[in-house]
Amino acid sequence: MLTLDRIYQAAHVLKDQIRKTDIIPCCDNLFIKTENLQFTGSFKVRGAYFKIASLSAEEKAKGIIACSAGNHAQGVALSAHRMGIKATIFIPNIAPISKIESTKSLGADVRLVDGIYDDAYEAACEYQKTSGGIFIHPFDDIDVIAGQGTIGLELLEQVPNLDAVVIPVGGGGLISGVAFAVKKLNPAVKVYGVQAMGAGSMIQSLEKKERMNLNHISTFADGIAVKSPGKSTFEMCRQYVDRIVTVSDDETATAILTLMEQQKLVAEGAGAVAVAAVLFDKLPLKGKKVCAVVSGGNIDVNILSRVINRGLLTTGRMSELKIEMLDKPGQLKEVSAIIADMGANVIKVFHNPCGENTDIIGCYLHIAMETKNKEHFLSVKKAICRKGYVIVDEH
Repeated sequence: MLTLDRIYQAAHVLKDQIRKTDIIPCCDNLFIKTENLQFTGSFKVRGAYFKIASLSAEEKAKGIIACSAGNHAQGVALSAHRMGIKATIFIPNIAPISKIESTKSLGADVRLVDGIYDDAYEAACEYQKTSGGIFIHPFDDIDVIAGQGTIGLELLEQVPNLDAVVIPVGGGGLISGVAFAVKKLNPAVKVYGVQAMGAGSMIQSLEKKERMNLNHISTFADGIAVKSPGKSTFEMCRQYVDRIVTVSDDETATAILTLMEQQKLVAEGAGAVAVAAVLFDKLPLKGKKVCAVVSGGNIDVNILSRVINRGLLTTGRMSELKIEMLDKPGQLKEVSAIIADMGANVIKVFHNPCGENTDIIGCYLHIAMETKNKEHFLSVKKAICRKGYVIVDEH
């Protein structure tokens, strides 16, 4: 059973091994806990280090085995490296290359597995049976949960009079540890969890009052793409978590973009879901002092541009119109002038003839532009329509 004493013990062990990450004040009583700036770029090193440090000398000599979507892998690899222990880590091949290479660079023996986290978990369990190594579970382990719970101790110390904390949820290790620590020390503080819409195993399990195993997962937030919550974490969420909500990938992309622009912070998908829930009013937080945990910042640079682009589209700052018009001189100039006069910026233009059932001298103008927000985009559309142009499509 997890105890508050165990979390305090974890804090003592971790004192010189991890960063006590900063709290950044934002607007309207919102604060951010920057675990994306933690060693290895994620909170996961807390639980991994404390678990491995708690092993006996005999257990350490056997070597350790882990499975991970990437962040736990790096935490285990760093911890094992510091303690001189052999680590074999199974990672799904869909994990970002940056996470895989970072794990290798820390000295771990990396085994890539086809599929998602759950497939890597099965492979790690099979290997453990034959190798005899000690398995370090990424979330369903009391010592791992205790390590993550040290974030709860820091939150209460760093944010006086805290009303609510918002936490990303995958398998549930982070929210279990934080919720336990926070509720034991100050039961009045609300603890809210956030999952990706396409990977809502914990929220569905809580609704059904039993652990559910999802058949399919769909989200770019790989760090929380888990088909089923842990046994311990499920029970702890039932007892200590006030509510769990979901956010879409578009909302998460918007949160990543917002963190970059307003706070100069890089967050991965899993790390940004708590901020997304706050931005899109998923929780009853009005008038409350709130801290959202940004749990990780290990986003693959190969998809970062796509995520930023999706965030721009979701917020109405980038869009494309398909306009039907007559193919005659001056049309493009007039449309461009309308857009410029409205304070928007044309970034791409494509022109092609109309198809069947349209004017034989007609054409389509595809025009991409940058606008301030959705309201600005709508005002540009209205201005174009007032000039007699027909918008046949937009996205």
